Amino acid sequence: MAAKKYKAALTEKKTTVALPAKKGGKKYINYSNDDINRADRVSEPEVAYGYRSLYNDDISLLNQSKKGLDAKAALDFLSLSGFTQDEFQETFKTTVKTIQNHVTRELTLDASLSEKLLKSFALFDKGAEIFGSASNFHQWLNTPAYGLGNQLPFDLMDTITGIRLIEEELIRIEFGDLA
Repeated sequence: MAAKKYKAALTEKKTTVALPAKKGGKKYINYSNDDINRADRVSEPEVAYGYRSLYNDDISLLNQSKKGLDAKAALDFLSLSGFTQDEFQETFKTTVKTIQNHVTRELTLDASLSEKLLKSFALFDKGAEIFGSASNFHQWLNTPAYGLGNQLPFDLMDTITGIRLIEEELIRIEFGDLA
């Protein structure tokens, strides 16, 4: 329901999105349609850069994680997410330079990093669906979330459990269950 209201608001000249603030109030952010359209130049089916089939179900995710993703997947996620290099390094506990070296040497990532990347692709896919773009979702990740104990969702992304908690919060937002 919240996603429908958000998408309907996108047709207006200015879009105002209410995000939870630290002290229980709301923080309002104004987006122009130009800002939103600029963030949405990549079409929705391409949001996850073709990785959707790898995380579509738990068995696919498990099998692909064990095989390991091509290192290029990490760079694709960096591009999709809008994360800075520091944010990426903080979340995935590896440097962008290491990833670039893996790409050059055509290496695959280990199972743990592959799983975290696939879960993060799925998370951004869902977040972009709910918030209208990966850019808007990235902004929400850096806003305290009431359903996560007023923590920044971004701070939870460094663990699989944290990613699961963010997924649950997105489902609550999608269905309007914000209490």
